[in-house]
Amino acid sequence: MDMYQKRKIRAEKKNNDSQKSFSKVPISWYPGHMAKTKREISEKINLIDIALEVIDARIPMSSKNKEVDDLTKNKPKILIMTKKDLCDSEKTNQWVHFYEKEGYQVLLIDLLHDKNLNSILNKINELSLDLNQKRQAKGLKPRRTRILILGIPNVGKSTLINRLVGKKATNVGNKPGVTKNLEWIRINKDLELLDTPGILWPKLEGENIALNLASMTAIKEEILNKEQIAFYILETLKKYYPTSLEKRYQFDSQIEITEMFEQIGKKIGAISKGEVDSEKVATIVLKDLREGNFGQVTFDQMVK
Repeated sequence: MDMYQKRKIRAEKKNNDSQKSFSKVPISWYPGHMAKTKREISEKINLIDIALEVIDARIPMSSKNKEVDDLTKNKPKILIMTKKDLCDSEKTNQWVHFYEKEGYQVLLIDLLHDKNLNSILNKINELSLDLNQKRQAKGLKPRRTRILILGIPNVGKSTLINRLVGKKATNVGNKPGVTKNLEWIRINKDLELLDTPGILWPKLEGENIALNLASMTAIKEEILNKEQIAFYILETLKKYYPTSLEKRYQFDSQIEITEMFEQIGKKIGAISKGEVDSEKVATIVLKDLREGNFGQVTFDQMVK
């Protein structure tokens, strides 16, 4: 048995061990502050007029919290897909049409490069006008519209708020868990917004959802094995975006994933005593995905 075969067996064993750990994931996947946040949202929902749910355009299905509709009851909802600049527009637009057919009002946004966010404010103002007309019909005075913003961690909620307010109103970070508490923020004289920490759901529907979320930093990478996440990223790129993979690493995308680790390790000098430092390779793969170095990709593919 040569050295490559030994490395392949070790990698496969590590991957299998990681897959077995999924039954334990919910312990860390759904920390206590998320249950607290859900409870506080439920307590304040009667104060809310409009709900903004923020999802990642690269994983439009995996980043959609299945519990939001229950939390927000019958409130008017706007579904905002962020990271438009990083997604495969053809694939993501299929999800836009899907959600529109489900009754959502969907906006696909590039929070970093769009010069203004008038499409969001216009939609909010349109819904606000309708709400205040209904209030007047009941003999009530118009009032400032209260907006709830929610979504899973690290999809751009804080960046969106800062853009809407026009200044730094919240902390921003490329990791989950930056926002800790519910907080009221005034956008202008007519609009105020309730910011919430990122919330997930307590039970995984499938392995790919967890890997998609980990790949895009919606959950802490420590929860899953970093090498497993990198294996998944490479496998997904190999299946859907082989040209992007070849362009980034200059190898044939049809080789096995373990051989990809080997070649990436050699390119970055992550070899010690003839062995690939798999953790360093995995770190590079995750970093390349998060920084957009594979081009525009969407990991949630619409099943036809």
